[in-house]
Amino acid sequence: MTNLIKFNNANKSFNKTISIEGDKSLSIRWALIASQASGKSVASNLLKSEDVLNTLKSLNKLGIKSKFYKNKCILNGLGLNGFSYKNNVTLNAGNSGTFARLILGLLIHSKKKIKIIGDKSLSNRDFLRVIRPLEKFGAKFKSNNGKLPIIIEGTTNPKPIKFQELKGSAQCKSAVMLAALNTNGQTKIKAKKSRNHTELLFRNLKIPIQIRKNTHFDFINIKGKKNIKRFNYKVPSDISSSAFFIALTILSKNSKLKIKNVNINPSRTGILKILKLMGVNVVCKNIAIYRGEKIADIYIKSSKYIKPISCPPNLNSSAIDEFLILFLIAAKANGISHFKDLSELNQKESPRLKWGSKILSMMGIKNVVTDSSIKIYGNPNLQINKKIIIKNYLKDHRVFMTSVIAALTFGGEWIIHDKDSIKTSFPSFLKIINKINK
Repeated sequence: MTNLIKFNNANKSFNKTISIEGDKSLSIRWALIASQASGKSVASNLLKSEDVLNTLKSLNKLGIKSKFYKNKCILNGLGLNGFSYKNNVTLNAGNSGTFARLILGLLIHSKKKIKIIGDKSLSNRDFLRVIRPLEKFGAKFKSNNGKLPIIIEGTTNPKPIKFQELKGSAQCKSAVMLAALNTNGQTKIKAKKSRNHTELLFRNLKIPIQIRKNTHFDFINIKGKKNIKRFNYKVPSDISSSAFFIALTILSKNSKLKIKNVNINPSRTGILKILKLMGVNVVCKNIAIYRGEKIADIYIKSSKYIKPISCPPNLNSSAIDEFLILFLIAAKANGISHFKDLSELNQKESPRLKWGSKILSMMGIKNVVTDSSIKIYGNPNLQINKKIIIKNYLKDHRVFMTSVIAALTFGGEWIIHDKDSIKTSFPSFLKIINKINK
């Protein structure tokens, strides 16, 4: 079976209601924190992507048993520092930076050496941002110049630390927070604004956490050695996955879409704020709070006119996974859009800033890119009438899905390779595309 997909025509108008799979960040965090709880925790709507399945397989190697029953995952936690495993264990994170970085935080108390490996893309990503603070707890590391493979050897007496996270990396912050669970005393973190899923789960599970905020930073104090009770969790739908269908609707003609029960955590909704600045029609209704997370149904309509934007950099961290799709929307704006301070995009599964520029150029959209910014010269009347081939993008799932949305909304003949890349984060993506196009 060929691992590519072809599109020859823009999609038709639609008026649909859809549901999206569970949030990947929350699915992985549920599994990791539930592994530290005592007893059986249950998650419904857990994302069954390769990243999450690799998380569960790796936890199984650490003695944490889990199984799926219908739409639920049952995980048997062994309590704080309860991992049980043989010598020379190797954990394969696949493509998941979230798992690979966060699990290191839970291993600072490990009794034996543990090796972490990943796929080609993950093996090119920076882990020094996690290694350096975790070394302060007392853990020892061997790495490939700060990249995978990594061998961690824990300490018998991890010490609480003071740490400043200045990149806006939720993964780095969360790794330190998870490490703090196994220390006697209080870990203090000063962190640049980023996703706060871990903080919300800690607070909801009554793990001792104090949070103070100012405009640019969160100040987080965590007291360790607090036993965690088993807990059940219904994973809200992923806004990062929803973003592709939001864009599909905005860029299609005479179309409407409702996406049910989406996580609209304020640290993740930069895309909604940016789209509002661009004048498009996206509305959240039926807003509720679930275990600290804000959820809602999202309603979207086609946009005949899209405003260009000079995107405020303070929204970057809350939209970091959605910029490829935002670049696509800016391609249809009536004027020049400018996105800056985006060097963190090139620390993802592929150098996404470069790939965003490359896709736009192939589409015929003028753009100027640097290591941290891009200017996009929008063309509201763009209609593609040529062949475009997308390949060799390190199998980055978001590059694949962005290319599919471009093919469906701008026309032209597209040949997009490595469709299996979506298995890392959104296995049902093409199935939902087909449902909308029926």
